[in-house]
Amino acid sequence: MTLSPATSHPPVLHARNLRHGFAGTDVLHGVSLEVWPGEVVAVTGPSGSGKSTLLHLLGGLDIPQQGEVWWADERADTLDTQTRAQRRAGRVGLVFQHHYLLEDLSVLDNVLIPCRLAGQDHPGRARELIARVGLQGREASLPGVLSGGERQRVAVARALAARPAVVLADEPTGSLDRANAETVAALLVSLAREEGAGVLLVTHDDRLAAYADRTLHLLDGQFTDA
Repeated sequence: MTLSPATSHPPVLHARNLRHGFAGTDVLHGVSLEVWPGEVVAVTGPSGSGKSTLLHLLGGLDIPQQGEVWWADERADTLDTQTRAQRRAGRVGLVFQHHYLLEDLSVLDNVLIPCRLAGQDHPGRARELIARVGLQGREASLPGVLSGGERQRVAVARALAARPAVVLADEPTGSLDRANAETVAALLVSLAREEGAGVLLVTHDDRLAAYADRTLHLLDGQFTDA
């Protein structure tokens, strides 16, 4: 596998020639990309260009009809459903536009979900991340008493809890006002970089894309010049 000249490490995420569609309509047409340790990559493009489909394939939430998805040195798309889910919990952090917190679990237990799915249990790390996203003292709170920005900060902490090699974020600030969006974006990028994780941001927001080291533009299922 190709090594990064800057890091001498293989990519944390590598996709080759992804093709995928729904109901006879092609959505992705041979998409390839790599994300390196500590790198932030933005994927931009209009609605319907295939951005969310791409992220779902990269995160192993769906399986490509053609092509390959590698999480470091393991080919994710060939794993059975249970193994893929367990590997994803430990290797891939996910942040979506809507936080998807479990309403009957505390902040602490929500952050611990990926750790427990990966066969780990690190409440000390979870508490540290909760503090780092500015919610120290709210560990026992239920999501219903948190603001939208606070909920999304919990989602960022959850995505990093199991020390993933890569974080995939699908419009992670799309449901927030401008001030909260900038706070959450800065937290996500800075914390992931400190952890040495690669980050792939799927967004149509130029302000969010500005946090990236490089930007890929997706149009009609293919990467093009922006």
